[in-house]
Amino acid sequence: MGREVLVLNCDYEPLNVCNMRRAVILVYKGKADILHTAADEELPDALYAPSQAEGPPSVVKLRSQIRRPMPELKVSRRSVFARDNYTCQYCGVHGKDMTIDHVRPRRHGGDMSWENLVTCCKRCNTRKADKFLEKSGMRLIRAPKRPRYTPYIGITQYVASSKNQLWRNYLPACLDLMGAEQSKILA
Repeated sequence: MGREVLVLNCDYEPLNVCNMRRAVILVYKGKADILHTAADEELPDALYAPSQAEGPPSVVKLRSQIRRPMPELKVSRRSVFARDNYTCQYCGVHGKDMTIDHVRPRRHGGDMSWENLVTCCKRCNTRKADKFLEKSGMRLIRAPKRPRYTPYIGITQYVASSKNQLWRNYLPACLDLMGAEQSKILA
């Protein structure tokens, strides 16, 4: 039961990604309904309820509305990596061994903002060093900007969830979050 399940509010808004055990408990207690089962994803496991046999849940919808304040999207290493899809914004290399680069160096007044931080490979980060873009002779593939959509489930979980074909139907504004180029990568 180590699989993840997408939890939707009663208005189909994504709220959370929880583990299979938690989702089964929500369904068993009558707090949620199963919208899609893991059988839709072709998994052999089955859960047996007294009345019927269903596959393990993949997407559940809560029966009552949960009111949550709109979360504030904070700048962090993980959220910058997720926004840029672990792709170097100078050379386009994709991988997990990335660093953060300040477009305008901190020594020259650069701040820790969405517009000044980009994902960068170690080679490009060393090449750019502590110089301005113009002086380093490098160009950005895509200008950094604050994501327009703030998902309740967290930006890193949102990007990971958008790779699940079944969950994409319930994840709004995929293009607004990452840009058209990166959503093509996920497709």
